[in-house]
Amino acid sequence: MAYIDVTSLNKSYQVGTQQIHVLRDLSLRVDHGEMVAIVGASGVGKSTLLHLLGGLDRADSGTIHLADTDLAALDDSALVLFRNRNVGFVFQFHHLLPEFDAAENVEMPLRIARRPKTDARQRAADLLTRVALGDRLSHRPGMMSGGEQQRVAVARALAMNPSVLLADEPTGDLDERTADSLHDLLRGMHAESGLTSVIATHNPRLAAACDRVLRMEGGQLHPV
Repeated sequence: MAYIDVTSLNKSYQVGTQQIHVLRDLSLRVDHGEMVAIVGASGVGKSTLLHLLGGLDRADSGTIHLADTDLAALDDSALVLFRNRNVGFVFQFHHLLPEFDAAENVEMPLRIARRPKTDARQRAADLLTRVALGDRLSHRPGMMSGGEQQRVAVARALAMNPSVLLADEPTGDLDERTADSLHDLLRGMHAESGLTSVIATHNPRLAAACDRVLRMEGGQLHPV
């Protein structure tokens, strides 16, 4: 049984007087533990799909099941709770809070979930050590390189021990060497944490490192 099961997904946006159809009867099945890359031109709907999978937005029609949960059946508050507990996000731009240090940024999802402060701090320290930033706990984002900041973002995405990782162009703002290092990190954390991952990317090396590659075109997904 697929861990992520998407059927006949449709999503459109109103731009002025024009309705833009982004996803058209899209279907997707991702097995538990699988790492799937989604490639395609900019603007074809890769980010839209990830936002729908992660409960950041709602589809016009169609179904999205993550494990045994039908996202469409959740009201807004239940969807937020499900997302925070089960889905980790990594974006092209890390979105770290500049006034907080690395550990505090990673702690943030745990503190929002009202986990004890000492437990949150220990979890952040453990994750930052796992992404080779154990010596950067007290460094603010402005004191770190772009690659280091993205590693903090990966640690933050895993703070709540999610079952699903969604990454939207995670290496798009990095140089080639740093991007390759992040590829290795994502693949390693995926396997180590038993994740089911969907990664939207323009980077052919990152796509090739995944178990399967799909191309988005015409609002649908096609095997590569």
